[in-house]
Formats: sequence, C-alpha cells, structure tokens
Amino acid sequence: MAGSAVAASPAQADSPYERGPDPTNSILEASRGRQLLAALDYLTTRSSVRARIDTSRLAVAGHSMGGGGSLEAARSRPSLQAAVPLAPWNGTKSWSTLRVPTAIIGGESNTVAPVASHAIPFYNSIPASAEKSYVELNNASHFFPQSVNTPTAKHAVAWLKRFVDDDTRYDQFICPGPSGTAISDYRSTCPLS
Repeated sequence: MAGSAVAASPAQADSPYERGPDPTNSILEASRGRQLLAALDYLTTRSSVRARIDTSRLAVAGHSMGGGGSLEAARSRPSLQAAVPLAPWNGTKSWSTLRVPTAIIGGESNTVAPVASHAIPFYNSIPASAEKSYVELNNASHFFPQSVNTPTAKHAVAWLKRFVDDDTRYDQFICPGPSGTAISDYRSTCPLS
C-alpha cells in the first residue's frame, strides 16, 4: 500500500519576512527552495523512515514565500514529480526553465502576493511543455491555506495523485478542472500528456 511522508517547516511568525515579503529578499526566496530540498534530502537519506520512501515519487508544496520556494525547488531539481505553490510570492517572475508539473493556486483577493503580479505571471512563464494548472479561488485572501478549503484540497490531491503516483484516474479532476462559485479562474495545459 502506498503512503506519504510529509515534512513541514514551521513559519517564523516573529520574522519580518513572514509578516510581509520585501522585494529585496532574493536570498531568502532562494533559501526557501533550498530548505524544501534539504527536507526532502533528510527524509530520503537520514530519517528513520528513509527506507520506506520511494525517492522516485517526491513533490514540494508551500505557502507564500514557501510557495515561491516550491517553484525554486522545482526549477533546481527537475526530477521532482510535482510542485504545488499556494498563494506563491517570489521576486522572480520568469520560470521558463521549470519542467516539473506545477499546480499554482492563488486567491483572487490576495493583497500580500496579488495574483496579477505573482501567481498569474508565474503560471504564464512556465512552458506549456511542463504540465501546469492555475486555480484562482473566488474572493480568497492570501491566507486561504490556513483554513479548510475544499477546492484547494481537491485540486492539490488530484495533482499529486496524477503526477506523483502517475494515476491517470485523476485526470478527470484536472481536465476540465474545477468550476463553480468558489473558482474565479482556471487555466491548464489540458489535455494532459
């Protein structure tokens, strides 16, 4: 039976970077990606569960600067199976070298990392040859990942099952994708290859 191992990094609530990203924090942005990859490396090489982890089935996800970090990690390690940035923030706007299947989820009313200057340009810059999707949650703020959010959960799980587990039964949840009053925009590279 397949399972999952999850490594979570606690937010530094006392850090000024966590209270609001500063456009000059390119070193911090890149470090988020390195931290995600270091966590994966730890889990797969030194942790007590390392023997139970299939190293060919790894993915990254993150919120805010962690979402930007998941883009950094995916660009740095093309062997990853998937990335799921949530309300991503990053000073880099072009991800033209990213090849990992990436599902970006943004909030329409996000004032910390507005979708027009973060999530949408990120999605648009990822080449179509890398599977990608963009879900924009209707009237959602930057903090939508911090509460129960069924559309986010459904899309993230479908994306991870499809690309990490290679389970094509989940294509139906990605193509044509989510719709309804909770979704203000959906874009993807459908049909999936």
